Amino acid sequence: MDGAVPEARSMPFRHVAAVTVGNALEFYDFTTYAFFALYIGRAFFPSATPGTSLLLSLATFGAGFLTRPIGAMIIGPLGDKIGRKPAFLFSFVLMGISMAGLALTPSYARIGMAAPILVVSFRLLQGFALGGEVGPTTAYMVEAAPPSRRGFYASLQYASQDAAGLTAGILSTVLANILSAGQLADWGWRAVLLFGTAVVPFGLWLRHNLPETLHAADDAALAPDGTVGLLTVRTSLRPYGRIIVLGLLILGYGSVCTYTLNYMTTYALDTLHLPAAESFGVIIANGLAWVAFDLVSGLLSDRFGRKPVMLAGTALLLLSIVPAFWLIGHYRSIVIFYSASIWMVTLAALGQTPMVVSLTESVPRHIRSGVVATVYAFAISIFGGSTQFIISWLIGQTGNPLAPAFYWSAVTAIGLLAILGLRESAPTLRRRRGQGRS
Repeated sequence: MDGAVPEARSMPFRHVAAVTVGNALEFYDFTTYAFFALYIGRAFFPSATPGTSLLLSLATFGAGFLTRPIGAMIIGPLGDKIGRKPAFLFSFVLMGISMAGLALTPSYARIGMAAPILVVSFRLLQGFALGGEVGPTTAYMVEAAPPSRRGFYASLQYASQDAAGLTAGILSTVLANILSAGQLADWGWRAVLLFGTAVVPFGLWLRHNLPETLHAADDAALAPDGTVGLLTVRTSLRPYGRIIVLGLLILGYGSVCTYTLNYMTTYALDTLHLPAAESFGVIIANGLAWVAFDLVSGLLSDRFGRKPVMLAGTALLLLSIVPAFWLIGHYRSIVIFYSASIWMVTLAALGQTPMVVSLTESVPRHIRSGVVATVYAFAISIFGGSTQFIISWLIGQTGNPLAPAFYWSAVTAIGLLAILGLRESAPTLRRRRGQGRS
């Protein structure tokens, strides 16, 4: 990678594990909202029109994505200026506040319009905090990793997010089996959110004891006063325009994958009309597949390169989406529903996980946290924030249960074209091919 600076000495794996645990806690609450969108809609956005409360709830879910780019552009560069650790500690505190606020907000029936206003406000704060989380933590993981293991270390970014979804799924499924529908709608979803809030102090303790990976003295691009000047940043970004644009498209495609698959519980409840216990069970099945194949994808990308792994997973996924949704909608069988979902998760994990590694190791250290945070946040906000709303709207307008498959396939085709335009960034492979240092 031209212009890259030498990386710091690799750190013990336990330090990276501490970052991933904190990262999982942040994503726990954000993803839990998607699983309970139907119940949250009824609590805060009551409507006599069928489907309206769900759409309003999903729109509020999307509101959290509006502030993610703002958080990325503020907290991400802080990770380059004052260090990775202060930046992700700050975002973690903000996330804890928003988690508790959302879980404790009274329903519309109790406080009227103040309820949806508070819910939207806390979602905006969640988005701001989460937007600033990804850049510093991913930069930390890559800088703490041995060069030949960067794919695996950075894959923990996705694996921790998906482990959070898995934990939420397990709790949700347990509650769906032991609570009545009324209890689940009244307080069950709040209990799942509050569980995440309870472990925030543990996450703060883990992160507080971490060493720093950003060392200003190593980076000649820092201004004399220790800050990164606007001119320096502007000049530094120029050689990386290609990877930034391609990263935006590929991470956007990955976001659509994630939030379409996260929507499967709501899809099962609202479109397929499957029982709640069975519908929530797919979260566990999908979560296990996500975590396992995120890590497999990272390991494969260290062995074979980022680009080949992404190409194989994305091409197979593009061929699978429409047939998988047709089988799910035609048979409405739990076995087929679970099997098709797991298959799509497996391919999505293989296709998208190496991208965050490629983007992170393709930009120099003095702009790494800010670039990764901003590109990731804009990709998630543009594509991910609208995905579930668009899917729900398309189903409502067309009455066609295949509508999510057509939308997802179109976005996946764009992602595949963007992957084709990537240059390989895995350092060991670049050395083998005579492409210089990473």
